[in-house]
Amino acid sequence: MDLSDCHAIVTGGASGLGAATTARVLAAGGKATILDRDVERGEAKAKELGANARFRKLDVTDEADAVAAIAEAIDAFGPVTLAVNCAGVGTPGRIISRKGVMPLDTYTTVIMINLVGTFNVLKAAADAMQHNEGDADGCRGLIVNTTSVAGYEGQVGQAAYASSKGGVIGLTICAARDLAQYGVRVMTIAPGLFLTPMMQGLPQAAQDSLAAATPFPQRLGTPEEYAELVASMYTNNMLNGEVIRLDGAVRLAPR
Repeated sequence: MDLSDCHAIVTGGASGLGAATTARVLAAGGKATILDRDVERGEAKAKELGANARFRKLDVTDEADAVAAIAEAIDAFGPVTLAVNCAGVGTPGRIISRKGVMPLDTYTTVIMINLVGTFNVLKAAADAMQHNEGDADGCRGLIVNTTSVAGYEGQVGQAAYASSKGGVIGLTICAARDLAQYGVRVMTIAPGLFLTPMMQGLPQAAQDSLAAATPFPQRLGTPEEYAELVASMYTNNMLNGEVIRLDGAVRLAPR
């Protein structure tokens, strides 16, 4: 598949990894629909990117609205051939702390957005993609999910986050096998320590300390590097059903 013919939908597309992915698609000549809860930031990003980008507000946990958002995207820009799930939250919290036991609502909220929201958009996108015209291999679309190295090595205080990201890892091969008969590929990226808005909120000393933990290159990853991997996945049909760590060989310590 060729990015110049791509119409991508990107959740969490107003900032960070999602915004870089949207920009990468447009730079190749494709079109993109930004899906995000942040209306102000989403509309500003779409305006910045030009006529081939549009914004649509979406809560990824809303089943009916995900279907409606994709239908509207198709009406505006034609068939969706790439769906990238970048929406997520990283609410920290120990199972038991000085404040007491973690409320179940804290845990379920993270699971709902990071895991259930990913599945919700995945299934809606796959349903739309199955009607696309296939390429020479019969590929009709690609879905890229975002997990985290925390899905493998969750740290202290990451019980909810690591659970949600581990779920996305487990979903990958199953979804790829389920959707193979429809020509829809599924891939997942597991970023390490990346310079996202969440990371930028930390003091510079903390950012430098985290960067030093990455063996090579000894720096934080950039959203553009994530976007470049998405682009590579899109153009290589043999990439399917796999989780790729994009992490500079970092392995998270307990703390």
